[in-house]
Amino acid sequence: MIDRYRTPQSVQRWLHSLPYNHEPDGSTMRSFRGVVRHNTAHCLESALAAATVLEQHGFPPLLLDLESQDELDHVVFAFRHRGRWGAVGGSRDEGLAGRKPVFRTANALARSYYEPYIDLNARILAFLVVDLRHLDPYDWRFSEHNVWKVERYLREIEHRPIRTDDRRYIRLRERYREYIRDNDPRGTPFTRGHQHWM
Repeated sequence: MIDRYRTPQSVQRWLHSLPYNHEPDGSTMRSFRGVVRHNTAHCLESALAAATVLEQHGFPPLLLDLESQDELDHVVFAFRHRGRWGAVGGSRDEGLAGRKPVFRTANALARSYYEPYIDLNARILAFLVVDLRHLDPYDWRFSEHNVWKVERYLREIEHRPIRTDDRRYIRLRERYREYIRDNDPRGTPFTRGHQHWM
């Protein structure tokens, strides 16, 4: 399977094909092996699976953690191609999955998630890029067990703040409130930058 998916785009297609892990039997933090076995993944599990696969094809295992005011962070696999940043990710919301490698900085990549992240409670406050090789020899790649140490690691490291305008946030939140009156709340009314979604 790892040999079949050699590019961020192919891994993103695979992750899109997986049902989202809503953790019906309790919280999970599965490695790549667990994702394949259960054929489902939430965002951090998707990021770990992408990191495991793409590391075998020369990509450093980098995660981008987006810290939210509602304490429901979002995590994607981050990569660079020809000097530009992109991402691979899984999400129950269409605007929070991968990004094409078009962003000059990790900050710009993180900001591309700002608008689609907003709902009635969520707002990105900060971001962090980490290299999972710092956790070696901890087996986050193929463990048969939950790999909670990854989540703890992401929470322990200080994130870089993302400065945003409060008035803009309030405007976007109201736009979202209006949108969900007649639409699926998992969709997104925020389409600016949509052409960069993977």
